[in-house]
Amino acid sequence: MKKLQNLPIGDSSFESIRKRNDLYVDKTRHIFQLISEGRYYFLSRPRRFGKSLTISTLRCLFQGRKELFKGLWIDENSNWEWREYPVISVDFNEISHNTPENLTLGIERSLKNTGQFNNIQLKEPLLKEMFKELILSLHYKTDMPVVILIDEYDKPIIDHLGKGAKAMETAKANRDILKSFFGVIKGGEVSDVLRFVFITGVSKFSRVSIFSELNNLEDMTMLEPYADMLGYTQNELETYFKPCILDLSKKTGNTQEEILVKLAQYYNGYRFSKKNVRVYNPFSVMCALKHKTFDNYWFETGTPTFLVNLLKDTNFPVAKIENLELDKQIFSVYDLERLQPEALLFQTGYITIKDVYEDELYAFCYPNQEVKISFLKYLMFFHVPAHGHEQSLFIHLSRHLNQENLDAFFETISTIFASIPYTIESKRDEAYFHTAFFLIVSASGINARSEVLTCTGRIDMIMEFSDKLYIIEFKCSQSAQAGIKQILEKKYAEPYKKTGKKIILMGINFDTQKRNISEWKVEEI
Repeated sequence: MKKLQNLPIGDSSFESIRKRNDLYVDKTRHIFQLISEGRYYFLSRPRRFGKSLTISTLRCLFQGRKELFKGLWIDENSNWEWREYPVISVDFNEISHNTPENLTLGIERSLKNTGQFNNIQLKEPLLKEMFKELILSLHYKTDMPVVILIDEYDKPIIDHLGKGAKAMETAKANRDILKSFFGVIKGGEVSDVLRFVFITGVSKFSRVSIFSELNNLEDMTMLEPYADMLGYTQNELETYFKPCILDLSKKTGNTQEEILVKLAQYYNGYRFSKKNVRVYNPFSVMCALKHKTFDNYWFETGTPTFLVNLLKDTNFPVAKIENLELDKQIFSVYDLERLQPEALLFQTGYITIKDVYEDELYAFCYPNQEVKISFLKYLMFFHVPAHGHEQSLFIHLSRHLNQENLDAFFETISTIFASIPYTIESKRDEAYFHTAFFLIVSASGINARSEVLTCTGRIDMIMEFSDKLYIIEFKCSQSAQAGIKQILEKKYAEPYKKTGKKIILMGINFDTQKRNISEWKVEEI
């Protein structure tokens, strides 16, 4: 059997991947379009989505390293002239930023290293002037326009968020340093000698100079032609990874079609523009195919503590995340003094575009099962702290509900509610219990949807299985029967009768004094 190509997990070096003949999904058609049509770009994508590999590919391309691109689209289908340009590449992943002083020193060191590599001795003592000196010196030395590649520009900012007042001051100080640094690119003398500028990050902070002053920097984050430049399309998955999928099929006993369905459920679904193109998380796909098991690979590489704290501090209705509908303006509001949870959820990859309406209204959802279950489970332990025995109970909830063992289901979930410390509940109202219930069942793997809109009202929650669904109405210090009555009067079940699934109505009443479920009733249709 032919040996499978190595999957370069964690390797963001284009040169290394090509020299080792590792699997590379050819994105050079997009890159050629990018470098042919413009000069100044900013791209935002979630972490582990291929930003650093894109930077590395651009660096090799502008260095004229044609041998690395043999057989790729740009080599066989374009008129690209393989000229060598001077390149300044700054990777903020590799620069210390725990203090503003260290950030400044780290950037200076990166610039000096580039200068030394090109036999240029930088003399300017201040960062801003040093950057300008390097750009102009490279141009005069080579008589070629200069290329600037910046990776993860916002890391010195976002790494300090959600860690207290002192850390926030560091984030603001680092922001000011970046503002001064990137302001160099705007200057007329410098701008005249630049061939291409490409900057990546996770979020776009409005007061950083590259966005508030550099008005010729094009934000390509949501441009339709580049919607699938990062991440894998369905066609790319089935073409490039076909041998890996076949290998996984043989080792698991599942058909290739079943493997593809599961890959889509776990890792597909990211949409970054109006164009209805969805892409897979590249990191998770490669991990699943290499390790031959479906797991939450992307989520486990970085815990969203800051984001979860922000959701709690702003009292964000987490149960309604899948029903968010927002104006496009939300994508351009990034300010340290006024952080928007919705914008950060999108840019960091925890929600994605579900639909776009004619009036520029965007609907959002979780991109896939990996993100939804992992994120909700993480949220749950912030809202519903549980330890030891109570944590182990979560795994049983889905089985109880699927088997319609409702006594066991409610006994288990009541035990979990009883374990929540009294001090955790700032508001013992229906909204709190609704959120806690939603997080608990979602974290157990149940396909739950909250605040589902119908023509007669909003269903509090739906829990769906392959052969049945539960329609739930919550009440607080009333009665479970009142919940059943509302479902029937509002005819919440009508849209689901054509599905052929068993429909079970469920009324749940919470007792605010006992801080738990006091009564539940079910009725089948």
